[in-house]
Amino acid sequence: MSTNEDATLNPVGSTAPVQPAKDRLAPGEATVIGILLVSAFVVILNETIMGVALPRLMSDLGITAATGQWLTTGFLLTMAVVIPATGFIVERFPLRRIFAVAMGLFSLGTAIAASAPGFELLLVGRIVQAGGTAVMMPLLMTTVLTLVPPASRGKTMGMISVVISVAPAIGPTVSGIILNSLSWRWMFLIVLPIALLALGLGVWKVRNVTTPRHAHLDVVSLLLSAVGFGGLIYGLSSIGESAGGHAPVAPWIPVAVGVLALAVFVRRQFRLIDGTGPLMDLRVFANRSFTVSTIVLVTSFMGLFGTLIVLPIFLQTVLQLGSLETGLLLLPGGAVMGVLSPVVGRLFDAYGPRPLVTPGAVAVSGALWLLTTLHPGTPAGMVVLVHTLLSTGLAFMFTPLFTSSLGSLRAELYPHGSAIVGTVQQLAGAAGTALFVTVLATTSADSLAAGASALDATADGVRSAFLWGGIISLVALALSLLVRRPPLVPGPRTPVH
Repeated sequence: MSTNEDATLNPVGSTAPVQPAKDRLAPGEATVIGILLVSAFVVILNETIMGVALPRLMSDLGITAATGQWLTTGFLLTMAVVIPATGFIVERFPLRRIFAVAMGLFSLGTAIAASAPGFELLLVGRIVQAGGTAVMMPLLMTTVLTLVPPASRGKTMGMISVVISVAPAIGPTVSGIILNSLSWRWMFLIVLPIALLALGLGVWKVRNVTTPRHAHLDVVSLLLSAVGFGGLIYGLSSIGESAGGHAPVAPWIPVAVGVLALAVFVRRQFRLIDGTGPLMDLRVFANRSFTVSTIVLVTSFMGLFGTLIVLPIFLQTVLQLGSLETGLLLLPGGAVMGVLSPVVGRLFDAYGPRPLVTPGAVAVSGALWLLTTLHPGTPAGMVVLVHTLLSTGLAFMFTPLFTSSLGSLRAELYPHGSAIVGTVQQLAGAAGTALFVTVLATTSADSLAAGASALDATADGVRSAFLWGGIISLVALALSLLVRRPPLVPGPRTPVH
């Protein structure tokens, strides 16, 4: 990057707008958003691509399931550590430079993973991948909120919902198709040229459409957030392993450390508001629309990620289907979500969130309660229909919730709001996975002790897991009635010190 890019930095406390309000995108801005969307889809896809590949990796690399799970847990941990810092990164540096570093890290990690001779280097590749992935979504969110006029944000946020929800949803399908005829390395070899192409296009086409400013990085806050969010993600991920007897440490220890570190972190953020500036500006939670929408998002992501873990277990263990069949059966739900998300975005622009979010919450809740009826004799077609209903409901929720939460903030809080939404999304995914897996494991163990067969015991565990998902969905349904549309005209920008 040239030095005159940094010369455009505003002093701390500048009241210059990130981008003036306008009626439509300027030439080149649509290209920037398009490149960011494609790049984000590619990187987010890798978040869940390893689940179906675990049995193959255990065989090829000679590792246990508990060790292999670190390929996903390590990815999530890295995301949890890096995302809280993205608010500072997006504020401080030019857009093209951030994109180049993020996509460069992802491409490097993909190359390392593809050529890894063993588990250790494969894990390093996954961690480097996650470092780039963590930056990409807040970067995309902030850019869209900066460039797209409020009256037409729903359409673009619908495309972001495709990235955030569909990419992880079809990850198992993609890996299942690849593993059906190729080695696990091809999961990375196929992605690598796409990532490099996106990197090249981004360096060529992406322009600095945001206005960086001199922001202070509080190292103490960064360390506290790493320990806090990392401890919670690790602890929650370990709960499922603990239920199966594989956790290396008692899960409550990292969870307790994480909670304590976060308590200190939150206190420090409020103390820094009148000083050098917080790492995460928690004043966003003073906005009711942001808070309510974020809580509903958390419950929705808990249901999504819990289902992504438990439903394949039911299909493969209880219905005795292969990894390819399992991936293909989950594909219609992901496809429906991808088709509906842009449509829902346009409906949001026309009608606002409530006519979309509440019916979506009803569909999600209904699907989760229907999943509590699964048994060894359930037809695979019924599973596909219920999963598609669940995906349809989530499609009607994600776009309005993302747009209502972040669109209700002042412009200077966009980076902080995007970082917070990204962080709680990771926490929700880990919590949903931990809850569903723990309930499944403990219920299955109880059923086995009572004399049930292994197949019936697993089915009992699956039903119990979805029962808890159904209960949580009722919270999202109730709160969906409180979601409000953000103002169509952005409020005045106020300086953040």
